[in-house]
Amino acid sequence: MSRPKMTSLYPEKTQRIYKLPELIIQQGRQIQEPKLQGPWIVKGKRARAESVNPVQDHPHEHTHGRPSPQARMGGSEGDTRSSDDQKDDIPVENYVAQRYIENPYLIGGRKFDLRVYVLVMSYIPLRAWLYRDGFARFSNTRFTLNSIDDQYVHLTNVAVQKTSPDYHPKKGCKWMLQRFRQYLASKHGPEVVETLFRDIDNIFVKSLQSVQKVIISDKHCFELYGYDILIDQDLKPWLLEVNASPSLTASSQEDYELKTCLLEDTLHVVDMEGRLTGREKRVGGFDLMWNDGPVSREEGVPDLSGMGNFVTNTHLGCVNDRKKQLRQLFYSLQVQKKASS
Repeated sequence: MSRPKMTSLYPEKTQRIYKLPELIIQQGRQIQEPKLQGPWIVKGKRARAESVNPVQDHPHEHTHGRPSPQARMGGSEGDTRSSDDQKDDIPVENYVAQRYIENPYLIGGRKFDLRVYVLVMSYIPLRAWLYRDGFARFSNTRFTLNSIDDQYVHLTNVAVQKTSPDYHPKKGCKWMLQRFRQYLASKHGPEVVETLFRDIDNIFVKSLQSVQKVIISDKHCFELYGYDILIDQDLKPWLLEVNASPSLTASSQEDYELKTCLLEDTLHVVDMEGRLTGREKRVGGFDLMWNDGPVSREEGVPDLSGMGNFVTNTHLGCVNDRKKQLRQLFYSLQVQKKASS
């Protein structure tokens, strides 16, 4: 599938995001807009966390990767071309600047974000599955805004954290989503947690709907996305980014088991053997959350007129008895096949 970048989607659920060419970033000190005061996160085109940089005060002040002083001031010695012609030769790199969430929810004084997996089988009509398992990625250093340049405080990516002097390779820096959900329920109660996870579900659907018309839909293709979600002190979820082809490298045994099961269940949903009927609402750890409309947990056709008693078919962070479910599913499919033959 085509993979255009997802940026600012719905203001109530995402930070303010700008895509900035490098030259504007360099000249940003000339722009005085109070609404652009930081801190910000600036990310270049390089993959994952390698080019993510916290920026204090103003997004345009970041100058990582700028041309050499000679190029900025008029090229090499002896170059007689006009300054406009020389500017055209300066390579321009795009950056994404996101307003930094200054009040993240902390556990043990440490910042974290959530990695959640969504499998899209079709965009037109939109058909998306949500995986029950995922993880919270923690920083190794206690959170503070006084050290804005400390990547071990502000960036939760394992690629960054594993280089920290405090990183423990056996323990890692992750919680499984079940553990995270149980922790929140013990602190805030199950109703508050249910509301939070319902808001997270809404982020998945709205983000996919926002690009539904621009991504090429091919019935022979699918895409597994890795969503990064941050939660603030008010238990409000924020969409950080959506990763196509998310990293499946394991950082611990628990992480290895999650990702191997994720891959196995992805292939079950893709169903290259043609075993499924197409009416399934759960396959292994995946729950069908959107099928050209919201999918209900209840059997039958839901009444969406009032939406009062409607409960979406999502179980993020809930028990994932995938092996038992797969045994039951494929046994029932075999029985149906024998009965029809």
